[in-house]
Amino acid sequence: MNQEKNAQWVIGILSAVVIGLVVFMYIHPGFKDQFDSAYPGFDKTIFPAINASINTIVSVLLILALYFIKRKDISNHKLCTLSATFFSALFLVNYVFYHNIAESTKYGGDGAMKYIYFFILITHVFLAAAIFPFILMTLYRALTNQIEKHRKIAKYTWYVWFYVSVTGVIVYRMIKPYY
Repeated sequence: MNQEKNAQWVIGILSAVVIGLVVFMYIHPGFKDQFDSAYPGFDKTIFPAINASINTIVSVLLILALYFIKRKDISNHKLCTLSATFFSALFLVNYVFYHNIAESTKYGGDGAMKYIYFFILITHVFLAAAIFPFILMTLYRALTNQIEKHRKIAKYTWYVWFYVSVTGVIVYRMIKPYY
């Protein structure tokens, strides 16, 4: 039980640090001017497209992970889940890098689509922050062979993680015309 408490502390601290860095990124001016000086004319809009591709990969891996666990194929389930985790981490690094070198893009639509976009964006952002520690705890419990505890939390973690990955692609597609 002491190991579980230690893991919870580490996951809590890591989650707070990552979420804090993402929030800090939005209030810190970043390195936009330095990047533009070093790489004049570089098309930074490639990064959101890369992120949408990464989120698509995560979505597919999560579906495959669910498929494999339903078939009791633990090794492929584990491979897909760990791969989804890797790609989610890669997304986070790319996302932070992009937002440190580029201005945020404003959604230019109007009418009902504007409200739909903001609803999807807001739920995406808040759930992405909220699910981070749950993903880590779900993985910890699987990797430490706490299968029953893993199953209990994974049922919920999977749906939110999948929602976040899919809505990331939707947000990108909706804002793409305004880059």
